[in-house]
Amino acid sequence: MDFSGLTEALASQSYGNVADICDNLMLRVASQGEAYEDEWPYAIHLLGHIYVNDINSARFLWKSIPVTVKESRPEVVAAWKIGQNLWTKDYAGVHQAIREYNWSPEVQGIVTSFSELYTKRMFDLLVSAYSTISIQDAALFLGMNEGDAAKYVVERGWIVDTTSQMLTVKKQELAVEQKLDPSNLQRLTEYVFHLEH
Repeated sequence: MDFSGLTEALASQSYGNVADICDNLMLRVASQGEAYEDEWPYAIHLLGHIYVNDINSARFLWKSIPVTVKESRPEVVAAWKIGQNLWTKDYAGVHQAIREYNWSPEVQGIVTSFSELYTKRMFDLLVSAYSTISIQDAALFLGMNEGDAAKYVVERGWIVDTTSQMLTVKKQELAVEQKLDPSNLQRLTEYVFHLEH
């Protein structure tokens, strides 16, 4: 079985392409009637779907994995544990599932990259959802201890009140630049004139 495309994607850290590469390869191999279960990189395939936040596809893949594979490859189960926590929106559980398994070198890169991406997603979620939040709650969302979480958000402009143990969220400023194009204004004027007459 030719995994060169997958190997290249992993080597170049093109983790957003991993799920599609695995899906296409699996379909091609299955259409040729080849058995692939024993050597298939299920953990990487699951993590590929998780990386692009396609939890439905990860769930369907998990259900299709033979029981013998689930029983014999703990890394596959560990990858699915991340997916389960995403499915149930257990934000702290996602970070815990990432940390509690000793990932193989083949999988470590995508897991590390996903962890960083997920932390950024959670930070963006906090920015959009809160104006103040406790350090403890922010730490749960970000998968960090309270000290690291406070440092992380302060570096991004948030304010810490050490007395109340609360964080004041710094909202992202949206830079909206509007340019007046005279030709668009002329067309709009003509259009309004046409409607009125």
